[in-house]
Amino acid sequence: MSSVEKITSYFKKNKAISWVLAFQLFRFILLPFMGLMPQDAYYHLYGQNLSLSYFDHPGMIGYILRIFTDTFGQTVFVVKFADFVITSATILSFYKLASYFLSKTKQQKALLLFASTIFVSILSFNSTPDVPLLLFWTLSLVCLYKAIFEEKKWYWVLGGVAMGLAFNSKYTAILLQFGLLAFLIFSNKYRKLLLSPWVWISIIISAAVTFPVWYWNYQNEFASFAFQSSARTSSISKFEISPKNFFGAIGHQLFLLLPILFLVIITFTYKYIKRALLKFKIPQAKTLFLLAFFVPTFVGFFALTPIYWVKLNWMMPSYITGIIIAGMFINKKLLKLQLIFSIVFHVLFSLQILFYLVPIKSDDTWVGWKELAIETEDLQEKYPNTFVFSDDNYKTAACLNFFMDDKVYAQNIIGLPALHFDYLGDDLYTLKGKNALFIDSDKRFKNKNKLGEINPLLTKYFKNVTELEPIIIKVNGKEQRKFWIFYCTDYQPKK
Repeated sequence: MSSVEKITSYFKKNKAISWVLAFQLFRFILLPFMGLMPQDAYYHLYGQNLSLSYFDHPGMIGYILRIFTDTFGQTVFVVKFADFVITSATILSFYKLASYFLSKTKQQKALLLFASTIFVSILSFNSTPDVPLLLFWTLSLVCLYKAIFEEKKWYWVLGGVAMGLAFNSKYTAILLQFGLLAFLIFSNKYRKLLLSPWVWISIIISAAVTFPVWYWNYQNEFASFAFQSSARTSSISKFEISPKNFFGAIGHQLFLLLPILFLVIITFTYKYIKRALLKFKIPQAKTLFLLAFFVPTFVGFFALTPIYWVKLNWMMPSYITGIIIAGMFINKKLLKLQLIFSIVFHVLFSLQILFYLVPIKSDDTWVGWKELAIETEDLQEKYPNTFVFSDDNYKTAACLNFFMDDKVYAQNIIGLPALHFDYLGDDLYTLKGKNALFIDSDKRFKNKNKLGEINPLLTKYFKNVTELEPIIIKVNGKEQRKFWIFYCTDYQPKK
């Protein structure tokens, strides 16, 4: 039998793997057509300004983007390619993890469930801290499984490193240590490991790996920890019931997982919780291990949805073990239906990327940023010796920084908090007396008129402010995006 025949025979016997490769090929083909997302640009900014950690998140995604862009060049495709490669590694790691819990047939079902979801496509196309988080989360579970169930002690060390790297990706990775301890506490068979030094060595190593994040926070008055916790804690403590938040979270999960998988997960979650609460039944050890890294994240965040807006990506780490459990229950008929949903959604997704059929009334879009950069550089030629800044947290400033040679500033120019732009080390007093172009996005874009009013903060920091003609961006020949432009003279930073 020739090599080609062997490969053909393998894929005929392993149709699920063929489907997964097809999904990945589909995603790879779409990469060149994806424009820059604001998140791509912002975390690329992380990588271009290397630091032990950053204001909003730890820096792993920034480091990854820096490695890829230094190696392959600073292009939008390379940024997307980095996300695609890391997410592909997550898929492989998931497949390995699933093999510890499922038969070959169910393992491939779980793999297909995982790889066909919308959330994997989002991770493949969009730079966020969740991209490395899910990889290191999965690798952590692989190592912890081998340490616990195969009694390979050095995997406690590797597991500690992986858990630390997950935390250096995103703070929600602290739930890994929580899940580990929860599993050991509730497991009759493995509870004795709580007395083993290896468990605590693993946790100590994970803490040591996270040292850069803690040290950066120590140097900066724990600004990142405060940012991630204080406002949210305050909002939760108000305990205001909001059906909109609850149903919004359900809608997000239906979209990310697709309906069949979401309903399977909800069903087995109810089943296991009911058994635990009413019958006091603890699942067998391997299932308990999976639940220990699923329930705190999935159920925990879902419990907050009636009183707090839970972002669509917060539950993603729970999908790793949640989908493995789903692979135990889902039958062939439901799997086919899930696959049909996935194909339809991905076709619609590709049509939106290629033809931008539905305008997105938000700055969270991949279109128009490069064109805005070109128009802005033309304006700088008309108004020489001007610096550029914007006021929308990070989106416009980050995207323009990606495409333009000159540095672009954020709303800290006019005294507003500006996320990590406040920690780039910029001395704003070097801009004193200079003129500027202020760019403000019209997210709704109903007409081509000027805004007709001046932000009072602009007049506080500049001597004169004049509104110019707005920049209108066309996409596929249609006017789709609009930016108000203001020419500001004689900048006077405040102490």
